[in-house]
Amino acid sequence: MTRIINQVAVFGLGKVGELVAVMLGESGFKVVGYDASPRTDLDFEVKPLDVQDASGLRESLRGVDAVVSCLPYHLNIDVAEAAHAAGTHYFDLTEDVPTTNRVIELAADSPRSVFAPQCGLAPGLIGIIGASIAKTFDDIRSIELKVGALPQNPTGLLGYAINWSPEGVVNEYLNDCEVLRQGHRQMVPAMTEKERVFIGGIGSRPP
Repeated sequence: MTRIINQVAVFGLGKVGELVAVMLGESGFKVVGYDASPRTDLDFEVKPLDVQDASGLRESLRGVDAVVSCLPYHLNIDVAEAAHAAGTHYFDLTEDVPTTNRVIELAADSPRSVFAPQCGLAPGLIGIIGASIAKTFDDIRSIELKVGALPQNPTGLLGYAINWSPEGVVNEYLNDCEVLRQGHRQMVPAMTEKERVFIGGIGSRPP
């Protein structure tokens, strides 16, 4: 039997983590936040935590039903393994393939707990949208979905916003990417393939 979720611990209170915690509170969950830096400006309880402190990490999961890790990708495995030991539901926003594979391993050995990696925007919401669109077709040749942060009031030369961990972005661009092609998973080097881009309705063909 899966445990009901009432109290949620949110690890990492950057821009995204703070938003996640606030939205969970507005949805009726009891939220406690954990961050390396003390915070006194939020409407929910916040406690200091170094997630690399194993005993402190275990203690932070005592009495909570679920943890949402909004930490940089390289800190998530420790949190996932602690949640597995505590029997706590686990969610994260990671884009990292090795981290995701480890969470999948833990999920296979957690019959009473949910272990769900990649719950962010991309990967995450974009996959849900793609799967929902695919269900409306009898046959699918390919799906191409693009994701970015286009602010309501753009500034700077690119008119773009960075609302997430720069470490995660660099990690995505340096390591191989997991793709699904012709029904098979493949690993391909990041930023190595060409595509045609339209800017202002004019096609720009790569050299």
